This record gives sequence, structure tokens and C-alpha cells, in this order.
Amino acid sequence: MGSAIGSPSPSPRARPRLWMVFAVVGLAGFVLTLGGLAFVRVYDDQLIRQTEMELITQGAVVVEVHHALLAGYVGPREYGRPRTAKWPFPIPDDERLRPILPSLKASDTPLPPDERPPRSRVPGEAVATDAGRRLSPMLERVRATTLAGIRVVDAQGVVVASSGAELIGTTLADRPEIQRALRGEPASVLRRRHAEPEDTSLASLSRDTGIRVSVALPVLDGERVWGAVLLTRTPMTFAKAVYADRWNLGATGLVLLGALATMSVAAAALLGRPVRALVRQTRAIAASAPEGFEPVARPVVAELAELSESLAGMATALRDRNQYIRSFAANVSHEFKTPLAGIQGAVELLRDSADAMTPEQRARFLANVDADARRLTRLVQRLLELARADSMTATPARVELAPLLTALATRAREEGVAQVDVAPVPTGLEAPLPAEVLGDVLWQLVTNARQHGGEQVKVALGVETPGAGFVRVVVRDDGRGISDANRARIFDAFFTTAREHGGTGLGLTIAQSMLRAFGASLELLPAHEGAPGAAFAVALTSPAAQRK
Repeated sequence: MGSAIGSPSPSPRARPRLWMVFAVVGLAGFVLTLGGLAFVRVYDDQLIRQTEMELITQGAVVVEVHHALLAGYVGPREYGRPRTAKWPFPIPDDERLRPILPSLKASDTPLPPDERPPRSRVPGEAVATDAGRRLSPMLERVRATTLAGIRVVDAQGVVVASSGAELIGTTLADRPEIQRALRGEPASVLRRRHAEPEDTSLASLSRDTGIRVSVALPVLDGERVWGAVLLTRTPMTFAKAVYADRWNLGATGLVLLGALATMSVAAAALLGRPVRALVRQTRAIAASAPEGFEPVARPVVAELAELSESLAGMATALRDRNQYIRSFAANVSHEFKTPLAGIQGAVELLRDSADAMTPEQRARFLANVDADARRLTRLVQRLLELARADSMTATPARVELAPLLTALATRAREEGVAQVDVAPVPTGLEAPLPAEVLGDVLWQLVTNARQHGGEQVKVALGVETPGAGFVRVVVRDDGRGISDANRARIFDAFFTTAREHGGTGLGLTIAQSMLRAFGASLELLPAHEGAPGAAFAVALTSPAAQRK
């Protein structure tokens, strides 16, 4: 028979599993998607922080200008309110430096939109109002360029200067960012933006509604807070930023698209080529072409390699089984033809010439018919036994060898089959075979020795343990032995040299089939020079034999 179905290749290569290929493609798609989302988020944060940094830069200039104007009015006297908040950002060793860093993120919760501030119930501080009157024209011109709303408040939160004259005299003291700035701490917040008539649904791709960045900076003089500067502006929308950077983003998108396309093509090549090769292999198997019996070369993934090897093994097994069936059918036809021809010839002679025959002649022809019929009966019985052996299902079982061999020797002596001696067997030694299977095989070997060696043949049963966990049950006889020519055919179905003694040539074939189901085998041991007879061994091919 051929190789076992699905047997692994003799030198298996490390190949990725199919789930690994899909996992890599899925992970790559996930990483690209996550990278795209991260890019949108980072880009959104960058737009907000860019606007915040620009407002901080403008505000720092306005703070210094307002401080200089106020200093001319205040003079050496104490002015403003004491500073109560610590500087929120790390201060370098040089204490003259007071860095202000952007801190807003797109994920920050925006405050409600700016409402028109109410008029202040108290007038702005006089010197701050005078300084603000001189500063307002400059703020209006700055607004025309930067589009930022700028307001300057005194120490009480009253607007004394603004890029829009209508807001002078209002109060911003209720704004959280102004409150923090008047304590001496820079503050940046996000505020929702009132929708305007010219807004469209795609005005901002990064948010459902627009936002404004609001930055409040304190006007400090030592440890005194003289007021604060509030700057607000709407950051550039994501759509406008993408449009402004469309060429770079387009190139990046093409690169990502190319990467995805490359991965898709690679995955298709990894899976498509071996799958097409498998299709060709199955077609070759159907056509009995030689290439169908070889595994696909370079199947890439392990599952496809296993599938191809299984197909090749299955095809080989089916081919060998088909050849076996053809040969078996031819042998059965040949074995049945001879006794059937003898029966038919005897029947024809008896029918045509029975009256002219003597009683002795009629008895001889009837004896021939009876012998041929008995041979056919034996053949049918053995064929049924062979079919049962070929389809036998192995069930786990164990048998102790010493009692089994002793009982076999006793049976042979009682039935007058042969003189059987049993060599000492280690106590408790077991074999992983059912007792009836091993008993039938050994009995077949003993009766074969009687058929070929005559009535005076002697048979010896013994047990050998060539390795730890392995066992061989050996059957030796002192008969004529087996010639070199016959040794090569001894296990062929229907081959026998004892046909005149009723041999069918199926005994060893049946024994082999029975043992094969349990992972064991029947071997013809080499002949020893000068030693008569033949020796067979039931070899257990798995390390299952053990002592109890």
C-alpha cells in the first residue's frame, strides 16, 4: 500500500499559518486606520495649539505695551491687587524668564459661547482708562490683520481697551479665564462659537460646532496684578487646513493607498497562487496525471501545505488501493477458475458418460468435485476473513504474553498440530493487542509450520525485547525453511507452496492486515546459515509493551 494519507513532508519547513496571514493584514489595516485617526486628532490639536500660541504671542506684546502705558500714569505708588496664584509653567534658572506654553487639546470640554458682556456698574480705574484710550486704536489695527478679538481689563475686570469700541466699559469679571488672570495666572480655554448665517455644515470637519480659543494673560508688575489682556480667535477649520495642505496630504494619502494596495496584492499572491496550484493538483488527480501525486511546491502557509500533502497522500493511497484491488481481483479470478473448471469438467463427464463409467470412476470424479468445492469454500471463508481484517477497527486492549503462549502450546499439542515449546517469558509482560488477535496470528504461524514442515515439525515460541518498551513474539520451526525465491513473495496474497494440503495463500495476508490495524507488523526473520526452518516475528512498532 502507499504512504499514509496526509503524511507530513520529510523535511517540513517553517511556514506561517493562515490565521497569521489574515492577522498581519488585519493588523496592518488597523494600524493604518488608527494612524489616520491619530493624524486627524493630532492635526486638530495642532490647529488649536497653533492658534493658542499665536494669541499668547500677540497677548504678550499687548501686555507689555499696556504695562508701559500704565507705568507712566501710576508712577512709584502701589497699584492694582496682590498676586495670589503661582506661575503654572516651569520657570528656568533665570528668574527673568516667565514662559507661557500652549496647553489646549481638541478633547478639552469647551465652555459656553461668549455672550455680550454686561455694562459695568462701576467705572474703570482712571489711570487704566486713560492708558486704554491710548491703546485702543492700536488694538483695532491689530485686529484688522490678525482677526483676533483683544480686550484689556483693569484689576476689577472692567474693559478699558478693546479692538471693538462698543465693548469698552463692560465687565468680564465673571469669565473664569479673566478671574485666573487677575490672580496672576495665564489661562487658556476653549469656548463654543455662536453659529453665524454664513456657516455651512462642512465649515468644520473636526467638530459639530465651531469653537474659539480664548487666552487671558495677566499684566504683572512684580507681585502686583495691574489688569489682564483677553484675546479670542476662531482656529482654522480642519477642512481649510486640509485644503491649504492638500498637496502634502494628497501625497501621503497616495503612499498609504499604495501600501494598502501592496498588502492586498501580497495577500492575494500568498493565498491565490497556492490555491490555484491546489486546484490544478485536484484536476491532475482526477486525470491520474503524475503531478497530482506530488505536493504543491512552495505553498507558503502551513494549512495549504498540509492540504496539498493530504491530497497527494490520498491520491497515492487510492492509486495503490486501486492497484491492490485489480491485482486482488485477478488473483481471486485465477484461484476460483481452477476448481470451477475442475467441477465443470467433472460434471460434464458425469452427465455425458455416467452410464459407461465404473463405480470407481464415478467415485473418483465425485471426489474431485467434492475437493474442488471444499477448496472454493475455504477460499470464500478466507476472503471473508481478509475483508474483516482489512476493515478491522482497533480497540485499546492488552494481553499478558506468558499465559497466552502457554495456552497456545497446550492447544497445539491437544489437537495434534505440532510439538510447541515455549521459552521463559518475563512475568507480567504485556502486549497492546487483543488476546484473540494475537492468538489467531500465532495459531496461523503454527499451522503454517505444520503444513510446510510435516507432522514431525517442532515449533518454538519466544519473546524478545530489543529495546525499552518494545517486544517481539518469535515463532521458529525446524522444517524445510523458505527458499530465497519464495521469501520475496511469502506475504503476497494467494501465494502458497502447500496448495495440495489445502493452502489458500491468504493466511499471512490476513495476519498482516489484522496486526496493521493495531500498529503492529508481521516480519520474516533472516535465515541463519546452518539453522533449519523459518522464523517469523510479531513486532510491536509502538513503545506500548510494558510490564504490569
